[in-house]
Amino acid sequence: MSTAVTWGSMTGARRGATFGLLAAATFGVSAPLAKLLGARIAPLMLAGLLYAGAGAALTIVGVFRGLRDGTGGGGPRGEMPLARGDLGALLAVTVLGGMVGPLLMLFGLARSSATAGALFLNLEGPLTALCAVVAFGEHLGRRGLGATALVFAGAALLGAGGGVGQVSLGGAAALAGACLAWAVDNNLTQRLALRDPIAVVRAKTLGAGGALLALALVFGNHLPPLRLALATVTVGAISYGASVLLDAYALRLLGAAREAAFFATAPFVGAVVGAVLFREPVTLSELGAGALMIAGLAALLRERHGHVHTHAPLEHAHVHVHDAHHTHRHDGPGDASGAEPHAHPHRHEALTHDHPHTSDAHHRHRH
Repeated sequence: MSTAVTWGSMTGARRGATFGLLAAATFGVSAPLAKLLGARIAPLMLAGLLYAGAGAALTIVGVFRGLRDGTGGGGPRGEMPLARGDLGALLAVTVLGGMVGPLLMLFGLARSSATAGALFLNLEGPLTALCAVVAFGEHLGRRGLGATALVFAGAALLGAGGGVGQVSLGGAAALAGACLAWAVDNNLTQRLALRDPIAVVRAKTLGAGGALLALALVFGNHLPPLRLALATVTVGAISYGASVLLDAYALRLLGAAREAAFFATAPFVGAVVGAVLFREPVTLSELGAGALMIAGLAALLRERHGHVHTHAPLEHAHVHVHDAHHTHRHDGPGDASGAEPHAHPHRHEALTHDHPHTSDAHHRHRH
């Protein structure tokens, strides 16, 4: 196997796993911190400030990156900027992931116990994987399915740790709807993952944050004191900005189904942080959930999916190096040459070969 193929396949899978786990960790810490902030800020205002903090942080990152690259903040080197054709998908992820999901979650949590709410919210991972496989053409083999099921089982055990709890029919429907909205959001974000992830996440968080803040003001919520507002946007910058950005890179490298398994560890991180922050005892169900998740992640990291497969001719644009999948010439007016990785529109000719791979943008073949 060539070094180039390894860079683009299994090494990429390991980097994707790292991004996914870091995304889960940075998001997982938000639950106990949001619990502290939620005692003093109305839920709708809290959600708006968290997303606004994420958007503001990514705007600053984008400006500094542009200054570093000499592009004046107009776009990064080595990444494809957003295009007009991305507007529909970008609007969908902003509305579904940044507005519909959080609003349904708030409605559902108000009509359920904390335990039941946590259990229902763990539907996001399985629904994301189901949408990825059934509707978006991703593939999970038997080992991948088994490993993913272990992680999801751990998340379910964590959510059910205190018992089934109470939830109304309307609350259950709202929580399930929130998870479905996020599942579709994850899969659509994976389709945007070939674009500049910072630009994608910045547009999503700024759009959602602005809309949620406007709704909060319409419903009579008031902005919190300055110190509390700054604390909230700081949490948003880390737990929504950094987390969603890392998740976008994981989606690019792994596909939505495998990403969902790594991100499903977020509740366990939140439980650990909560135990430290609130001095709560660690229960047997939490220890069991952690053991299941660790076993599933270990199996997922050891998974090797490789076989003879054929790439159909394809034209697209994304950041890449010249590996076994990218052997094109640089002689067109829009082509870029020089240092790698770089990004430009390019064409893939038909290719048949055999190597380990995940369900990234180049591997959506039939099995």
